[in-house]
Amino acid sequence: MMNRRLFLSTASALLLMLSAGRIATAAEDIVPGFATAAGAGVPVLIHVTAPWCEVCQAQKPVVAKLVGNGDFAKMKKFDVDFDSQKDVLKKLRVQSQSTMVLFKNGKEIDRSVGVSDPVEIEAFLRKAL
Repeated sequence: MMNRRLFLSTASALLLMLSAGRIATAAEDIVPGFATAAGAGVPVLIHVTAPWCEVCQAQKPVVAKLVGNGDFAKMKKFDVDFDSQKDVLKKLRVQSQSTMVLFKNGKEIDRSVGVSDPVEIEAFLRKAL
């Protein structure tokens, strides 16, 4: 019985810490303009790229074609440079370039790493609509 109580109290504390971290991340301005966009209720994409990354260069035109147009007209995109914006990478817990982090109502709902197929990118972005 004692082990069960210890497990439940430890698990509860861990869940509270994790959810507190998520809430803090969603509420802060991860990049300039993020909090405003998230507060307006628009879907948000944070795209982490590097100029030397071939996958990133393949992703950019696909994302540019989708975001701001058609079904994604209200989606807001923020670009983060993998080499120079380490503070943002830390906030987002991103460890790789070519990462796309998707937010809905200010909360992270999914992330994608290394995907450059246009159909897969579009399906990924649709999750925020």
